[in-house]
Amino acid sequence: MKIEVREQPFEPWTEVAAYERKALKPGACGAAAVFVGTMRDMSGDDRVQAMRLEHYAGMTEKHLARIAEEAMRRWPVNDALILHRVGDLKPGDPIVLVAAWSAHRADAFAACRFLIEDLKSRAPFWKKEQLEAGVRWVEENTPG
Repeated sequence: MKIEVREQPFEPWTEVAAYERKALKPGACGAAAVFVGTMRDMSGDDRVQAMRLEHYAGMTEKHLARIAEEAMRRWPVNDALILHRVGDLKPGDPIVLVAAWSAHRADAFAACRFLIEDLKSRAPFWKKEQLEAGVRWVEENTPG
């Protein structure tokens, strides 16, 4: 299991491939489910030019580790990976990468969905959007 919150940009597919080579035994997993979230240039009807993503250092990583451990208890998941950006982002930048590996696709899908849904709704991250008209803090995460 790998959990990381970082300011540096990352390339999601390179990260997934590197983690698979390093941490997973070849042939042990029949399925990998991956979710990549990128920054949109729209929020509601407003064009977003940039975003500042902040977190509660230490607490955020503990929360992410806790949900990864829970996913591995609830489903027969071989491994999990969560990477999340913080700091200054531009539209199109990858923000979050969640991956779950399992023997079967249903378990990998279920675990991956659980991880991203919990992360989006409960992990201590805060977004400040830069709009054409100024800045605003995003009050809550919206589903989907």
